[in-house]
Amino acid sequence: MNRRNFIRVATSSAGGLMLAFHLPGCSKTGQTVNSGLPTEINAWLVIDPDDSVIIRVAKSEMGEGIFTSLPMIVAEELGVDWNQVKTEYADANRNLKEDSVYGNMNTGGSRSVRMGRPALQLAGATAREQLIKVAADRWETDPKLCEASGGKVSWKGKSFRYGELAADAALIDVGDVVIKEPAAYELIGQPTLRVDVPLKVNGSAIYGMDVRLDGMVYAAIKHCPVIGGTVEDYNDDSIQNHPGFIQVVNLETAVAVVAAHYWQAQTAVDALVINWNKGSGAGTSTKNWETEFLAALEEEGVDASPKQASLDETKTALEASDSTLTGDYFAPYLAHTCMEPLNCTVHVQDNRVDIWTGTQNPEGATTIGAEISGISTDNVYTHNCFLGGGFGRRSNTDYVGDAVRIGMQVERPVQLIWSRKEDVQQGRFRPMSAIRFTAGFDEKKESVVLANHSVTHSILAGINPWIVRSGIDPTSVEGLAEIPYAIPKKRATHTIKNTHLTTWFWRSVGSSQNAFAMESFMDEMAVHAGADPFAFRLSLLQEEPDLSRVLEVLREKSSWGKSMASGTAQGLAIHESFGSIVGQVADVHVTRTGKVKVERVVSVVDCGHLVNPLTAGEQVESGIMYGLTAALFGEIRVRDGAVVESNFHNYEIARMIDAPQMETHFSLAGGDKWGGMGEPGLPPLAPAVCNAIFRITGKRVRSLPLSRHDLSWA
Repeated sequence: MNRRNFIRVATSSAGGLMLAFHLPGCSKTGQTVNSGLPTEINAWLVIDPDDSVIIRVAKSEMGEGIFTSLPMIVAEELGVDWNQVKTEYADANRNLKEDSVYGNMNTGGSRSVRMGRPALQLAGATAREQLIKVAADRWETDPKLCEASGGKVSWKGKSFRYGELAADAALIDVGDVVIKEPAAYELIGQPTLRVDVPLKVNGSAIYGMDVRLDGMVYAAIKHCPVIGGTVEDYNDDSIQNHPGFIQVVNLETAVAVVAAHYWQAQTAVDALVINWNKGSGAGTSTKNWETEFLAALEEEGVDASPKQASLDETKTALEASDSTLTGDYFAPYLAHTCMEPLNCTVHVQDNRVDIWTGTQNPEGATTIGAEISGISTDNVYTHNCFLGGGFGRRSNTDYVGDAVRIGMQVERPVQLIWSRKEDVQQGRFRPMSAIRFTAGFDEKKESVVLANHSVTHSILAGINPWIVRSGIDPTSVEGLAEIPYAIPKKRATHTIKNTHLTTWFWRSVGSSQNAFAMESFMDEMAVHAGADPFAFRLSLLQEEPDLSRVLEVLREKSSWGKSMASGTAQGLAIHESFGSIVGQVADVHVTRTGKVKVERVVSVVDCGHLVNPLTAGEQVESGIMYGLTAALFGEIRVRDGAVVESNFHNYEIARMIDAPQMETHFSLAGGDKWGGMGEPGLPPLAPAVCNAIFRITGKRVRSLPLSRHDLSWA
């Protein structure tokens, strides 16, 4: 049996995606008493009579391992063996109906553990105490004398399995419960194999593109090449007799062709003659925008932080400085290039909409389905699938909206697939940014003032202009508005400068470009001061113990200052984002002709606590590779208003041959700190690499990607 025939999809009455296995999916809900059926203890937990425990996950699995780490948190409090645990997706429809019983289901901002942990601990601990109380009542003893572990409640040599207690436990309330202290953890902190990996290895995992429904047809789409443009008219005469052709759907900013099979739809839409109204973006180019963004650095921006030196104080400090240093940095637009192109399957019926897709935002998908179809959210069901990459892109529901519009026209199940070209050229991009730093030093070469001005395309302005009414997009000044280095006078200003391109959250958001600029300039300042990069930073971080500790561990683990071959050097960068600190040292080799090879990256991380060290380490390495793509090759260019790049031949990604040796170490602060792990591994990579390149070539890289630069040296 081949993979396509193996995959079968069905929809339960509750709207859940029911599979032949438990990943991903939504179980049947409801409570039963002594029925021999699974019992829902709370929205997060279902206990089967065979003692297996289904733990629901309200976040999206896109390779970051949350289908393992989040259930680990529940299982820890519940007191159940990990081999008894199954996992499935929580239901977005239920979340909307039941006053956000699962909280915010959007997966982004490295928030899954960082923000979701308390609710998961409470769910597990409450269920544990419910089970204990039922057992204690049966034994007619004090619940405080009973112990729950290994899927059993025990007292004086007696025990009840959870499956024997669940039905009664679901009916009682235990009030406030006690959450475990970290010292008592047995599962949290242990390297645990990811539950989704076997399914991905054997081919049974279902991604959005794998969904197959009876009577399903396919749609391919072509957007206006200039983003924001609209359809003027089209002539479909030439494709009416195209094999499998069903119909054309005009989406105003795009045209879709529906056919019996995907490739029939794609070749038909490629052949379709469309006249476009290209709008205000026609004639523009990234070359001109780069000039304009850099020129805007000369303007006075809006204050980015209330806790900073005034303009007059900053000017006075710079004028009084014994020496000054200025550097202008630039970062281009970037695409997300998820390995699985955007896709969505919908079935629009008279009073129900079903949506199958891999989305970071199942609630948003449900809501957009309701808005477009006119059907109440009560009857719109999003069946989330595994995501073949997300990186922020799949938190936007534009592709879901298009699929629903098409589904309303064809009146049968339809799967919309974006081609790779559409995915690259129409994807919502990481913003373009220009950043200027100016530093002043006294006669001892000690830093006395540091000012930065950033000019960035605003993400939030495209979502809700009201949010940026002050002239500041908080995502644009991450890592710039509040700089940890203890410099007497610090000032950050910002200018919003947008183009016709659409932007969106890209892995690590503003920190991706701002850390490159900030940590590269810190290296410039260290060179200007004649100081070792570690010593220079440590001298300015004496009041930041966590950052200092990470640097000290990193200096040891990276063997900083070791003897290296000609053309090879180390570079340092450190950055805090999403509640976690990541310091990196990159060992880089540059040939005399300018070819760059990142040979080794050593990372030291402080995220406070680790749920699953295995997936945490994987996320650091994943961030390094994603950041390496951006550093080496990443750039979206626009000519005559349209994006030039279209596929991996001209939007290159880092490949296996580019991968460095990676070592990840954890130096954890503990306490109340629970940082994110999905994104913080990315920001330090580019500056660490560029700082190493300077030590080899003497050339300071102030714009990305590296492919722009002649890095040859004599």
